[in-house]
Amino acid sequence: MTLDQLQQRCLDFIGSSAPADAAHDVSHIKRVVKNTIYLTDIEEASSEVTIPAAWLHDCVAVAKNSPQRALGSKLAADAATAFLAEISYPPELLPEIHHAIEAHSYTANIPARSLEARVVQDADRLDSLGAIGIARCLLVGGHLGLALCEHSDPFCDRREPDDSRYTIDHFYAKLFKLPDTMQTEAGRLEARRRARLMEAYLDQLRAEILP
Repeated sequence: MTLDQLQQRCLDFIGSSAPADAAHDVSHIKRVVKNTIYLTDIEEASSEVTIPAAWLHDCVAVAKNSPQRALGSKLAADAATAFLAEISYPPELLPEIHHAIEAHSYTANIPARSLEARVVQDADRLDSLGAIGIARCLLVGGHLGLALCEHSDPFCDRREPDDSRYTIDHFYAKLFKLPDTMQTEAGRLEARRRARLMEAYLDQLRAEILP
């Protein structure tokens, strides 16, 4: 099976189920694959593991506010490796693919024990940062019906962030922490660059909405 054939089979598989939300659709997966290819090349990881893991990392849809959210990456890893076994993907690669998918999740908090898992984790987290990260954050907040911000202290200057109620709080509760969690040097550099863009956006938003 060629890489192009594998990617098409994975795309067909993930296209058969609805995403958990609009921020975790096929476009998100394609961006994670793009990030994965970039990091795989720089870090000299095994593309036979990282690329199918990236394509299938969200193949089981679990809503952002679901009590099952922490189990989402394990469910996806189980479904992904079962699918890959069905299409006769090399069986010796399946445990590493399973781990790379299971460990990608921020919520699951599973340590990445391989270079390939670190690459996939970083690739997914990069899609939560930068211009696309801003767009996805606002999209999910709207989907969940959250207020944009807390009116008296919208930028968490004097309070702890509560991203279960306010969309902008998610920048402080999670997104700005992501660069320090990056597992590869290339991932860290790109994450920091994207975080600076997000900081500039919030500076502009502050200037527009505060007296």
